[in-house]
This record gives sequence, C-alpha cells and structure tokens, in this order.
Amino acid sequence: MQIYINNLSFAYGIKSIINNLSITLNQGDYLVVKGKNGTGKTTFIKCLLGVNEVKPGTIFFDKTDITNFNSWTKFGYVSQSFDNFNYEFPITVSELLSVSSTKQTTASDRLKLLDKMKIFDIQNQNINSLSGGQLQRVFIVRAMLNKPKVLILDEPTASIDKQNKEFFYQTVEDLNKEGITIILITHSDEIEHLNYTHILTMFDDYTNSFDIRNKGGNE
Repeated sequence: MQIYINNLSFAYGIKSIINNLSITLNQGDYLVVKGKNGTGKTTFIKCLLGVNEVKPGTIFFDKTDITNFNSWTKFGYVSQSFDNFNYEFPITVSELLSVSSTKQTTASDRLKLLDKMKIFDIQNQNINSLSGGQLQRVFIVRAMLNKPKVLILDEPTASIDKQNKEFFYQTVEDLNKEGITIILITHSDEIEHLNYTHILTMFDDYTNSFDIRNKGGNE
C-alpha cells in the first residue's frame, strides 16, 4: 500500500503542530519518525490513522483519500508502553489474541505468530504476569493478526531491556523484509543500526519544522 502525504498541516485550536509536511512511502518502506517529546510525532500518527481529522487531499492510501478510506485492518499499531497495562480480570495470552482476531484468523495462525515471536510457551499464561518484553511481543502478534500492510510502532523500546531491544529490532527488520511497511516512532538518537529507508525528524523550535531524508542523507 502506498502512503502519499501532501502538505499535511494540523493544529489543536490555534496551536499549530504540523505545517505542510509531504512524504511518499511505497509498500515495504521503513520510516523512522524521530524527535523529542512534544514535537508532533504522535499527532502525525493520529493523522495517519484517521484519529485526527485532516483536510481532504492531504493523505492518500493507494490513491484513496483518507476521508473515504475504510480498510483500517491494513494497519497494525503497537502502543508505546506496557508497564502500566492491566486487565481487571484474569485472561491468558491465547484468550486475549482470540478476542482480538478477525474472522479470517485461525487458531493455527495465532500459534504460528506466537512461535515466530518466540513466545509460544507463554500462550496459557495470565497476561498480567508477563514482563515488558513479553507483553511487547504479544502486542506485536496482536497487531499482526489482520496481516497488515503497514505496522506502526510507537516508542516500542521504552519499557524493555537491551536483550529484548535487540530481539525487537531484528523482528521488525524481518517483518520489513517480508514486505510490510514499517513506521517506527522514537525519541532516541541510536538509530544508525536500523535499516530504514526514510527518516522524518521533527523539531521543537516553535516553527513546526521537520526534515525528511532517506538513509543516504538525501531529501
């Protein structure tokens, strides 16, 4: 799925957050969205996912204007923190994934994804007993259940240790090699080891400025 963004601007009331941002992503690209907290990274993602209403003619998915787009299962989303995740009632990993899946997803599909993420052995554990790294893998599996074309990861390494970070980045790279478009949001400067195709740097300078380049450094 191609993502075409044309002069995207967004404001909360009179406070402008994004000003005339344009970028094109083709299927299989890997975009890193980088910047400090408060620079508009999450706002950008909310615009992309249709949470923030944008003007017609600014975002297109495979040439369909976002205002007419309804195939949202093509997107998978993993939130930024699991350290405060809690269910008020007992539920296992398998049960969580079962209620999160679509009609087209079978138990076999879920088990294959659990095995791929190396968490097959925790499928019957209570979701509240898992570590941050395990929870992250569970939520990646949940995001992959609908076989998305685009996977969005919001500050995905904020609550995990070094070993789990290395596993996470390798997993993302493997998914990208399978043709899934990756959009990774981060405030970290440690991104040179990532095999991204584009980087969008957002600045906190009160002018809503940004810089878009490919990994080679060209705009």
